[in-house]
Amino acid sequence: MAFCNLCPPTSLLCSKFAALQSISPEKLKPELPFYYSSEKWPFRCTFLLSSSCSLSAFCCRASMAEATAEVLTLRDICGGKVPEHILKRAEEVGYIRPTDVQRQSLPVLLSGQDCVLHAQTGSGKTLAYLLLIYSVIKLQRSAVQALIVVPTRELGMQVTKVARMLAAKSVESDNMQRTCTIMSLLDGGMLKRHKSWLKAEPPEIVVATLGSLSQMLERHVFKLEAVRVLVVDEVDFMFNSSKQVYALRKLLTSHSSVERRQTVFASASIPQHNRFLYDCVQHKWTKNDVVHIHVNPIEPMPSHLHHSFAICSKKERLSVLLYLLQKDAPRSGIIFVSEQSEKSKKAGRPPSATLLFDFLKASYDGDLEIILFEEDVNFNARAASLSDIRQRGFLLVATDLASRGFDLPQTTHIYNFDLPRTAVDYLHRSGRTARLPFSADRCFVTSLITSEEQFVLQRYQNELLFQCEELILEPFAP
Repeated sequence: MAFCNLCPPTSLLCSKFAALQSISPEKLKPELPFYYSSEKWPFRCTFLLSSSCSLSAFCCRASMAEATAEVLTLRDICGGKVPEHILKRAEEVGYIRPTDVQRQSLPVLLSGQDCVLHAQTGSGKTLAYLLLIYSVIKLQRSAVQALIVVPTRELGMQVTKVARMLAAKSVESDNMQRTCTIMSLLDGGMLKRHKSWLKAEPPEIVVATLGSLSQMLERHVFKLEAVRVLVVDEVDFMFNSSKQVYALRKLLTSHSSVERRQTVFASASIPQHNRFLYDCVQHKWTKNDVVHIHVNPIEPMPSHLHHSFAICSKKERLSVLLYLLQKDAPRSGIIFVSEQSEKSKKAGRPPSATLLFDFLKASYDGDLEIILFEEDVNFNARAASLSDIRQRGFLLVATDLASRGFDLPQTTHIYNFDLPRTAVDYLHRSGRTARLPFSADRCFVTSLITSEEQFVLQRYQNELLFQCEELILEPFAP
């Protein structure tokens, strides 16, 4: 009898064994595959039955497998497939124990299968697909071998940072050893310089936004034929973006003709994911055996994230926000506002984010620096803001542009000055705080709503399975 290294609990295996024992000998097959999907044991277990196989031996082996699952490290999962210097570097920066999504997805990814990574923000999806990429890259080849597509410049900067950190020379590495080269091909960058670089000495990995990537592909600066792994991060955001969906579909169709390819989609939210998987196979964006890894589907929000709301009129919101900032004293926070409508733009009105920023600059007397972050702020200013605020306390006034790709571990409070349009948007805004494994501290999401919006927030609670407490503002006089 043979077991895989990661087996379901003993009780489950015993019940399975009992069921098999009841089958008449002539109907037994020499090998019976069994699939068990859960947060901890999503792998295939194959039972080889024989007349001498006993329940006690069966349980004993199962217990050993269960114990093994509890103490797995990233090295245990990736050893022999991911280069040793990458694993050493990961251990040096603190990546030793796998997160749930890494434990479930890495055996699938490293086996070469296409995969949809579906797990909450901060759960470790980026490291999972980067370890896959480093497992297939050949430094001897002069070609772009891995392509990571992201919806925003900010997410691209974050992914590039992690990729370069892993590729950096380990403390114990040979100084003569060549390291992997990563290019960030992001909107607002210097495309002429990148074009020359791609032609002269192609990097092994390219992290790109769709706009810049499309320009390079249309100019035939590099081709997809050499790309072994294509990753699309925040895939639901791009499919729901009228600006990006056409270019994304075109890219996926082109990549589907590559013979040796592996495709990975990642996101914290994939609405109607069964339909999405069906479309992936039908349009040949993935191979037929694509695997959907869905971690924590019952609890999409971290348990240490506290949700609350305050009911107030539109005119009272500025004063209520100022009151909450003084009462909460956040270590750092992000205040989300709605994007400006086309009607408001045509009327020449200033964006809500700018109005709120100006109000806080004039009225907030706390120690945190007030920073504006929205789409109309140029790329260089946005990049400078990100690098500056990592080192100190801040209050970031932002549109949903900041709801994906931001990794600011010191953020303790999220304020929804305007209620997000959908439950998915609420999920991503909330995901800017309580980002494990960086922090297990209690963090907070507070929404300022009118009484008419209360049913909308209740709908989000039902969909995302969280509880929201009403804040009583009796001591407050706007």
